[in-house]
Amino acid sequence: MITVRQAEEIILTYKIRLTSEKVNIEDALGRMLAEDLQADRDFPPFDRVSMDGIAIAYEQIEKGQTEFPIEQTVAAGKPQATLENPKHCIEIMTGAMLPVGTDTVIRYEDISIKNKVATIEVIPAKTGLNIHKKGIDRKQNDIIVTKGAKISPAEIGIAATIGKNEILVQRQIKAIVISTGEEIVPITSTPLLHQIRTSNSYALQACLKNWGITADTVLLPDSQEIIEQKISEYLETYDVLILSGGVSAGKFDFVPKALESQGVRKLFHKVSQRPGKPFWFGVKEQKVVFALPGNPVSTFMCLHRYFKLWLDASQGLNTTRISAELGKDFVVKFELTFFLQVKLEKTETGTWKAIPIEGNGSGDLASLVETDAFIELPMEKERFKIGEKYDVWLYR
Repeated sequence: MITVRQAEEIILTYKIRLTSEKVNIEDALGRMLAEDLQADRDFPPFDRVSMDGIAIAYEQIEKGQTEFPIEQTVAAGKPQATLENPKHCIEIMTGAMLPVGTDTVIRYEDISIKNKVATIEVIPAKTGLNIHKKGIDRKQNDIIVTKGAKISPAEIGIAATIGKNEILVQRQIKAIVISTGEEIVPITSTPLLHQIRTSNSYALQACLKNWGITADTVLLPDSQEIIEQKISEYLETYDVLILSGGVSAGKFDFVPKALESQGVRKLFHKVSQRPGKPFWFGVKEQKVVFALPGNPVSTFMCLHRYFKLWLDASQGLNTTRISAELGKDFVVKFELTFFLQVKLEKTETGTWKAIPIEGNGSGDLASLVETDAFIELPMEKERFKIGEKYDVWLYR
C-alpha cells in the first residue's frame, strides 16, 4: 500500500491539459475563463455623475453664491452638456456626463428648488464631490479578470461591459460515473431483499455538478466481459472515468483486471487509509481513471479527498485547504490514516471545531447527512487530543 500523501502526489502528476473553446455569454456561467478580460476603454469612460442633483462651478460657492438658476436638465445617456453661464447650474441625473464648465455635483438632499432656482442648503466642503472620475476604476487595456478564473455573475457583467458576446473558456471535462454490482438495481425499481438501489452514481454525479461538470452515469453488472467492453468504449469518449465498486479482492471484483486489459496503466491500488483502502488509480494516454471502493462513505471520501484536487489542478485552480480543531479526544486503533466524519462548528475566535460523529462504518450512507466533512487523522499517531488541528475535507 502507498500512503495518502503518495497517492495525492501521483494523482496530481497526471492532471490533464484542457483546450479552449468559445461560448456565448449566456452559456459561460460556471466555466473556467481561458482568456484575460481587458478594458476596451477607460472605466468609467467619462467623468460620470454619481448622484442626482445639480452640477455647478465650485468657484462660485467660494465667492459666496448659494442660489443658482437652472439652465437645463440633463438625463443619463445624453451627450455632454455645457454650462453657458458659470453663475447658473445644470440639473443632472446619476450616470450622466459631467457638463463642461462644471466641477462639482450637489445632491438633491442638500438643495431646494423653487421657480427653477436651486438654493444650496448644505454648503459642500470641497470641489469635485459626487463625480466618478474618468478611468479611476480601470484604464483602457487594463486586465480586469485574469484567465483561469471561474466565471461567476460578476465576470459575466464585466464581459458584457467590455462588449464580449462570446467568451473563450476551458473545454469542459467529459466524465462518466460507472457503478458495478449485481446487487444494485435502478432507483425506480423495488429491490428484493438481497438488492439495493443505486445511490453512489447519483451522489457522485451531484458532486460533479456542484463542481461544474455534467457527468453521465451507467450501471454495469459484475461481468468482466461486459465491463471490459464498456470501458473500451468509454475511454474513447470521456476524459475521466469514475468507477464505484468492484475494486476489492473479492471473486467478483473484476474492475482492476478489466481496466488493465484495456490498456489502463495501474499507478496504485490500495491506499493506507480508512475508509477507502482499495482505491485504484490509473491512466491511459490522456485519459484518467479513478476506481473507487463501492461502500458509499468510502466513495464519497475518495471523491472529495482526491478527485477534487485533481479537478482543480487540471483547471489551473489552487485548492483551498481548511483545518479544524478536534472537538474531543479520539483514539485510532489501527495503523491507517483515518478520515473521521465530523460536524463543524465555529469557535468564538472564528476558527472551525470538528465534532466527531461515529457512524456504522463505510456502508453507513445515512451518516453523511448528519456530518459536514472528513477530518484527516494521520497514521503516525494513535491518540488525538482536543484542540489539535488537522485538515478537513468539506462536503457540505
